[in-house]
Amino acid sequence: MSLSSIIKNIPKAELHLHIEGSLTPELMWRLAEKHSVSLPYASVEEIEAAYNFEDLQSFLDLYYAGAGVLRDEDDFFALMWEYLTRCHEDNIVHTEIMFDPQTHTERDIGFDIFMPGFLKAMEKAKDEYGISSYLIMSFLRHLPEDAAFETLSAAEPYYEHITAVGLDSSELGHPPSKFERVFKKAKALGFKIVAHAGEEGPASYIWEAIELLDVDRIDHGVRCQEDEALMDLLKERQIPLTVCPLSNLKLCVINDMKDHNIVQLLDAGLLVTVNSDDPTYFGGFLNDNFEALHQSLDIDEKTVRTLVANSFKASFLPQEQKNQLVEKVLSA
Repeated sequence: MSLSSIIKNIPKAELHLHIEGSLTPELMWRLAEKHSVSLPYASVEEIEAAYNFEDLQSFLDLYYAGAGVLRDEDDFFALMWEYLTRCHEDNIVHTEIMFDPQTHTERDIGFDIFMPGFLKAMEKAKDEYGISSYLIMSFLRHLPEDAAFETLSAAEPYYEHITAVGLDSSELGHPPSKFERVFKKAKALGFKIVAHAGEEGPASYIWEAIELLDVDRIDHGVRCQEDEALMDLLKERQIPLTVCPLSNLKLCVINDMKDHNIVQLLDAGLLVTVNSDDPTYFGGFLNDNFEALHQSLDIDEKTVRTLVANSFKASFLPQEQKNQLVEKVLSA
């Protein structure tokens, strides 16, 4: 069997996926028409062309504009259902999905609108596809910590449906330390903790996420290589990194996929995983990310299986279930 076939058919987990970043140009166009939302594009093709951005900020500008078409419960159901259907096609059996409440609450669209839409789609995917899925509620770091506290409070009726709390959006100038208090409260409430760090921001942001936010996982983290002591800590404690190769290329964290350090991090003993981040904006879903590594870094089957096994090890699934899935991946 070819490596491309193995990548396609092996059961996988995805741990770093922003649901708003899975909005396809087609769905954006359809929902804009439904709600009579005026987009600065004349066609689906023009939307696709707009996806050629230079950096994280120009991506975020487009991302927030796209989210503006999401208005009612059915829209959020459609968004989640499209992603979970793609998971089924790509043989993703477990996914931990980030959502950005503030992107919606700032438009006066509350938890009572988007959460039922998300949860219905997740339940349907469990019933029809056998896919398990968890939600990660992410705070936008370009907003003040007080806004994060308000979001944490507003989410209370849905706490039982939220597994983890995270931190995303513009990294530069917004270190994890800015959110130390709200994450302390989230931890006390029993949530798992994740945070974007060491993507565009320096290795010191990874230290802050570990020491001040007490994270269970680091999202991205590719700049950890700039700090030997940090590398040692990540290896020793096996703090997972949710790496997103195509995202790193698209946002110019690297200039060429051949320069990606994911295999170096793996060889150094770090618990690294492969993910798609914002797949429709960054040119590929999970399998496309594996395929890009295969083509550019010439990774072999053993590496693919290790990375896939790591995605289950790094997940928030119950330990027994993790063990079974890891064994299935490594013994096939």
